[in-house]
Amino acid sequence: MDDDHHQFVDLLWELTRASDQDLPQRFSAFAQHAAEHFERENGWMIDSEFPPRQCHIDEHEAVMKSVREVQQLVDSGDRAVVRRLAAQLTTWFPAHLQHLDSALSHWLCKRRWGGKPVILRRSDVAASTPAE
Repeated sequence: MDDDHHQFVDLLWELTRASDQDLPQRFSAFAQHAAEHFERENGWMIDSEFPPRQCHIDEHEAVMKSVREVQQLVDSGDRAVVRRLAAQLTTWFPAHLQHLDSALSHWLCKRRWGGKPVILRRSDVAASTPAE
């Protein structure tokens, strides 16, 4: 799951930095990853009987609906719409990760190992590092 999230962020970053010429190719790579990423997560939720799975799956589908709509516009030459979607996704993804994906991660870890994952945040690590 973490690897998927890192790749999602990397591809989104590349998308936000792409030239107009590279934008269609970068968007296509992002769209493919997002579809595979969400499909994997949806499968984990269904297979593990994650209780709030439908809300999470619906959110993935809403994003993919936007991605498909934007893909049609990109194919007709619209580049600005990709930049707007990328900006929206950079705002959406951290909250999705913190609320929905972290709950899924906790669920999967508890089902597999009987406990929840340990989460290290940069602010927690920095606060616990002794001052020099």
